[in-house]
Amino acid sequence: MPLQSLTSLSAVDPQQWDGLLSDGQPFLRHAFLSTLEDSGSLGPRSGWQAEHLLHVQDGRLIAALPSYRKWHSYGEYVFDHGWADACARAGIEYYPKLLSAVPFSPVSGARLLAASLEDGLELLQSLPGYLEIEGLSSAHINFTDAFTDAALAGQAGWLQRLGCQFHWQNRGYRDFQDFLDTLSSRKRKQMRKEREQVAGQGIEFEWLEGRQLREAQWDFVYACYANTYAVRRQSPYLTRAFFSLLAERMPEAIRVVLAKQNARPVAMAFSLIGGDSFYGRYWGCLAEFDRLHFETCFYQGMDYAITQGVQRFDAGAQGEHKLIRGFEPVITRSWHYLRHPGLKAAVEDFLQQERVGVLAYAEEARAALPYRQA
Repeated sequence: MPLQSLTSLSAVDPQQWDGLLSDGQPFLRHAFLSTLEDSGSLGPRSGWQAEHLLHVQDGRLIAALPSYRKWHSYGEYVFDHGWADACARAGIEYYPKLLSAVPFSPVSGARLLAASLEDGLELLQSLPGYLEIEGLSSAHINFTDAFTDAALAGQAGWLQRLGCQFHWQNRGYRDFQDFLDTLSSRKRKQMRKEREQVAGQGIEFEWLEGRQLREAQWDFVYACYANTYAVRRQSPYLTRAFFSLLAERMPEAIRVVLAKQNARPVAMAFSLIGGDSFYGRYWGCLAEFDRLHFETCFYQGMDYAITQGVQRFDAGAQGEHKLIRGFEPVITRSWHYLRHPGLKAAVEDFLQQERVGVLAYAEEARAALPYRQA
């Protein structure tokens, strides 16, 4: 089956694209992905060139793989820098490669978009030939959902990689105190103390939806976001235009909490909401306050999820600081197709060993959760 490839999602009808989505998650929506492109956050100069693969039949889109041609491995959160370094030492070209993922967002969800499993399998079976024709070393599909996992599990040559994140589950809590009551005494006191420390600095919080934010507030949001990179002497992935454009295209999915001292904003957390989940994405501050990060990024989000009846809170990558605050280990999956047989054999051996370590780490983390034992 010949694949069609597009370097801009604007060439795809939004209704046809969104019609392939299986849930309410916002990150694969046409509005979100096209905003990344149209705002200049993606493009050849960034090392992320859109290369969406489509299966079109009788003028109708029946399967798609949102993808990007990559010349580096930054912004992916499934780390293959070691593979690229090994290739460089062996004289093997690792870049460019093909990546199917949500740029800059380590969030699991749909990757293979298809009207049926059969349509999706046709697209996947055409992918190795496409890589060869295009001179791409490999294909990587990161943070997959169950549908994509099932499709890839039966395909020859694909290697599965496990990872571990930490998500918070709302078990029908009436309020934040109800959640605290499920914790051990020591952890309950620690969280209460952290929240009191923030309140004691005169910090108050305001929640806003996308349609409520003015451009001056988006300027502040972006300044905070960019500052998290500036302190590490890095350039931010997203442009200022991304935030305003996303607010135009999908304001109903945006949530921003502003931390204020004496009515003046000092920090923010930018999140998206969709389906049964709340997704914490970006945080930033323009001044340092004790424990403000934990309150703004975690406790405010947990409080909001309880108030809104949202079942799950995904606060992003990394973990131990989430674990002690009640975020539970969740196994994530990615899939990798490597054309070079020697590289494939070496990575396959590495992944088998890594898998044992990841599962053991998740089990150890679960034992360290702060909840009271039954």
